[in-house]
Amino acid sequence: MGILSRFKDIMAANINAALDKVEDPEKMVDQYLRDLNSELGSVKAETAAVMAEETRAKRAYEEALEEADKYQKYAEKAVRAGNDADARVFLQQKSTAASKVQGLKNAYEQASANATKMRQMHDKLTSDIRELNAKKEAIKAKVAVAKTQEHINQIGSTVSTSANRQSAMQKLDELEDRIDKRLDTANAMAELNESSKEPSLDDLKMKYDLKSDAYSDVDDELAALKKQMGQEQN
Repeated sequence: MGILSRFKDIMAANINAALDKVEDPEKMVDQYLRDLNSELGSVKAETAAVMAEETRAKRAYEEALEEADKYQKYAEKAVRAGNDADARVFLQQKSTAASKVQGLKNAYEQASANATKMRQMHDKLTSDIRELNAKKEAIKAKVAVAKTQEHINQIGSTVSTSANRQSAMQKLDELEDRIDKRLDTANAMAELNESSKEPSLDDLKMKYDLKSDAYSDVDDELAALKKQMGQEQN
């Protein structure tokens, strides 16, 4: 039987060892499950056939034993009845049946051994599938964590060294100083430009209008003060 030639390989298979050998366990775990389930389907069919063959061989062997025993009993009855000729016939039939027994026994023992192997193979695959299904999510979670760690490590390897970071910060500070100087210079220029502008006619008029009004108010207040003081002296 062809499938029995794979018995040793299947029985020696180790899930963890198989997953350790693949490059991408996260993808291969599903493929490995599909392979196991496909193998299990074949093993189930073959196991059922081998078990049926074991049952048939056992039945044939037991029937041969019963037939030989039956002719033995008939021969004994014939002897007790004083019919040696009949006993001789029954003993010849017993010998013919007995000659089949050994061959049928060998066939049954081989069928039984094959059935035992097939059941072991079936149970092993069933156990592997159950174990892998139980570990499936854990394996994927571990792979995800491993990928994240690898990504972090990759990012870390591309980050500048401490000396390079300090140099970059120093350059940024120098750039900021230059920008501040340019801004201060621009503000100074704006102030100078503002002070050097020629006053408009309206600005000049307002300037003197304000001064004239201010002087008029002071003169009026001074005259009122003198008048008040003169009256107080009189």
